[in-house]
Order: sequence, then structure tokens, then C-alpha cells
Amino acid sequence: MAWFLMVGNSWRIGALFSRSGVTAAAEIAEANGTLLATEEINASSGVLGRPLEPVFYDPCCSAEQYRDLAVRLLTQDKIKTIFGCYMSTARKSVLPEIEAYRGLLFYPTFYEGFEYSKRCFYTGSSSNQNAVQLARYLIENFGTRILLVGSNYVFPYEYNRIVTDLVVRANSSIVAELYVPVDPVPKDFDRIIKQIMNLKPDVVVSTVVGTGAIMLYEAYKDAGFDSSVVPIASLTTTEAEVAQMSPEVVAGHLTSASFFETLDSPQARKFVSAFKKRFGTDAPVTASAEAAYFQVHLYAKALELAGTDDPDAIAAHLPGLEFDAPQGPIRIDPDNHHTELWSRIGRINDAGKFDVVWRSETRIKPDPYFVTTSLNDWKVLHHRPLLKA
Repeated sequence: MAWFLMVGNSWRIGALFSRSGVTAAAEIAEANGTLLATEEINASSGVLGRPLEPVFYDPCCSAEQYRDLAVRLLTQDKIKTIFGCYMSTARKSVLPEIEAYRGLLFYPTFYEGFEYSKRCFYTGSSSNQNAVQLARYLIENFGTRILLVGSNYVFPYEYNRIVTDLVVRANSSIVAELYVPVDPVPKDFDRIIKQIMNLKPDVVVSTVVGTGAIMLYEAYKDAGFDSSVVPIASLTTTEAEVAQMSPEVVAGHLTSASFFETLDSPQARKFVSAFKKRFGTDAPVTASAEAAYFQVHLYAKALELAGTDDPDAIAAHLPGLEFDAPQGPIRIDPDNHHTELWSRIGRINDAGKFDVVWRSETRIKPDPYFVTTSLNDWKVLHHRPLLKA
């Protein structure tokens, strides 16, 4: 099902975000960020005097529907630039069609890395922008015995492989690596809880997505674990998932992200205020929603420079392009089409909001192939170390 923002003489773009299914809450936030950016651009006379017209489709968290709807946008709708996808399975289903039809994909979700396409721009964080920082923080603050739990698809497997390498190099240990179905039921976590009880890790690192994350945290709380002592640390538990849980279930747990809606900079406050004014005071503002927002602004800047929406012309103007995003100034790395982003670690307080406990002093150059593999190597990429918030 599609819905349209109908305007005349417009620049048409496609958007693939699920409004139903296991990761719908996170994807709705991304769709909202996309729509907010297009409305802001259109309110400022559009691009070269023409508004953006987003065409949204709901793939229902199905990789097959992502692929089929991408083809529909690229062929029937004659739209060559698509914004969207959440799980890596969706991106990997869409990208071959983008390549075949010579389009462009803007991907706003944190992911495992180890990918490059001249027709894709990655605006979410890659592993060197979150895994290294989170692993170091956990080892320094909680201990050396780490248990990994993830959803059964490509991102958790690849991310956990990276974390394992980092942890072993730091003379620490992975006590178990466990997986649950992408669309689980509560009993799938019985085995996970038993393993945590038996193995007694210092921290649990979760890459469980969507509704499964909610089941994990609720099971963890019901089992009586103390999050102040043995927290769950995650990339996949964002404001969207936290909003679906009571504060006492999530308090004390941690997430690594480039953006939190509680950031107190003028740019962040302005963005969050506009987001909640447009979509409701309870609408979660996630790091992926922020990336979905700024990537549309980057596209608009490239479109203005190109003077045409031809994908090759747009792609030629994106490398090196900068934007003053809500998280801080960001830049498309000309070497790999990924984005220089900021790194932060947040801990959920008793009100269910993130308090930033660590932050990078400046943005981090993306290393999607993870050439550097120690807890400290990320610093050599012409950046300074993490500072306590």
C-alpha cells in the first residue's frame, strides 16, 4: 500500500519503511524523519523552486516485499532514488535491483559494514563507529565476561563476530553466543534466561531487534536480574523499543548510537521539537530517524548542485558533502559512501530516557571493512578518544 504527498512539477523520491511487522516501530520513526525533512525542504521553496514528492510503500518487514516494491518504484513509478530499509536482509534484497536499474539507495540504519556500492549511501553507523566504543566501555566499567544474544539474521551474526574479535584481543571472553528467531515468541527467551543464570556474565550484549527486544528485556526483568550490576547493552534497543516498555523494565540498560533524543545541543533540541510537534509528543526520535532526516537534506543539497535528479549526477555530488545534522556536523566519506558520524553511549534512567554517559569528542571516520580491529585503533583515524559525558 502506498500513500503520496501530492504536489505538482515535483522531484519524486521513493520511501520503503514498514508500518507493520517486527521492526515497524523503528521504521515508522525513520519514515517520520524522512517526511519531516521533505516538508522542511518544501516549506523553504523546495529544490530549485520545485518541491520533493515522497512516494511511500509499506513492505511489512518482508524482504521479498522490499525487493518487489523497489522494482515497482524503479519501473512503474519511474522513481530512481529510494530512501529506506531497516534490517540488512531488506537492504540486501533491494540493492541488486538498485544496481540493475541504475538507481540510488539511501540507507539510514546502523549496520554490520563489509559492503560497498557506488549506488548506495550509508548514513547509519558502521561497526567501527559503535562496536569498538561500546566494547571498551563495557569492559572498563562492568567486566570481561560477555554474553551475546541476537536475532537470527545477518546483522547480529556479523556484529557479534566483530565484538568477539575485539573482546578476545582485550584479554576478555565471550561466554556464549545465542540467537532467537527474528519474529520470536516469549518462550524463545526461556533458553536465553537460563543461560544467563548459569553462565553469570558481567554484561549481556543484545542485537535482538524489534518486538523480540521487548520480550528479552521483560524476561530479563522477570528473572530478577539487576540492570545496575549486569546490564543489557545494545545497538538495536532505541527510543522506539523503549517507548513500548515500562521504565522499570528498561532502566539501567545501555545503547550505543550516534544520536539520542535527549541530546541538549540547540540543533538536537530544534529537531526533536519539530519532530514531536509534527508526529506527536510520544513519537520516538531514534538515531535512525535522525539519519533518515539528514539524508534527505543531503540529497536535496546534491540535487541542487546537480540540477537534475539523474542518479549518476546526484551520486557525483554526494562524496564529501557535509550537513549540520542534529547529532552534529556530518560528512559523506568520499572513500566509501558511508558517513562520518558521532559516537555516544546512553544509559536508560528511571523515567525511560537516555542519559549520555560517553561521547566522542568529534565525528568518526567510517571504516566499514573494519581494517582496524583493536579497542583503541579507531582513534588513529585522525580523531581523539572518548570523553566522559
